[in-house]
Amino acid sequence: MSADYEQNRKEQILEILKQLTMRALPAPGEMATSVQTFHLVRLNAPHQSRHCLSLPMVTLLIQGHKQIDLASDRLFLDSGKVLVTCVDVPSTSVLTNVSPERPLLSMYFMLDKKILAELLSEMPGKKPAESAANTSVWVMEPHLDFLETFLRLTQIALEPERAIILGPLLLRELHYLLLAGPNGAILQELYMRGAKDNRIIDAIAWLKQNVRVSISVEALARKVNMSVSSLHRHFKLITGYSPLQYHKKLRLYEAQRLMLAENERADIAALAVGYESITQFNREYKRMFGEPPHRDITRRKNLRGV
Repeated sequence: MSADYEQNRKEQILEILKQLTMRALPAPGEMATSVQTFHLVRLNAPHQSRHCLSLPMVTLLIQGHKQIDLASDRLFLDSGKVLVTCVDVPSTSVLTNVSPERPLLSMYFMLDKKILAELLSEMPGKKPAESAANTSVWVMEPHLDFLETFLRLTQIALEPERAIILGPLLLRELHYLLLAGPNGAILQELYMRGAKDNRIIDAIAWLKQNVRVSISVEALARKVNMSVSSLHRHFKLITGYSPLQYHKKLRLYEAQRLMLAENERADIAALAVGYESITQFNREYKRMFGEPPHRDITRRKNLRGV
């Protein structure tokens, strides 16, 4: 297969995906397809510094440009590129040059740790790795077979009757292609039972489940069977934050959710996520989101027409 043929075919696939997404989403928004965890996205307006907790997912950008700021890294996602996020990581995104005439178009599916674990147990020669992953988020240039599978998944996802049977098979194929790709070893270290970094996945899950309680790094280390120093080193390598810093961000995201989705007052939300001082909560919230809680939530509700 020549390089010219591969490039031309990639461009054809992106154009087909663009047309399918525009047809499925004639207005801005996000659409859950008939394939579970597979979504289409259309954004017509730029945004600056949108904070979020990025979940483990694989995103294909069909049209547009996105800047993603992590704790100690900055990534640029352009049309035709894929963003792989292996773990829950706090991030800030910026969209530029987006308009109704040229919207940002993307699609994503959630990484399924059960599928990854099953595939790793079936792939020959795979053993738990000894070294820690040096990143948990990366941008990649997808191979043609990866894009072809994405195209088939999108076509199937828009046909409910076929999606029930074929959708899960295509998702499994995409998971396999990731494991077999250049950064497959990172996923192996994170999701293979017995691998050291798999314990960081367990630590993140425990922190998410206990976002409203005070934590002890020593107790967390015991829960995941690691020394305090090893937990701290590996956790920061993978997420960009220490366990305590990460837990604080989880608290602030949860407080924001309570105020935005459940209309809780700032003081009630602060107490609900474990803050004893409302003043401290307001100060840390403003430091993270750029505005005091009430002003931030009011602006967000106005943007979405609440």
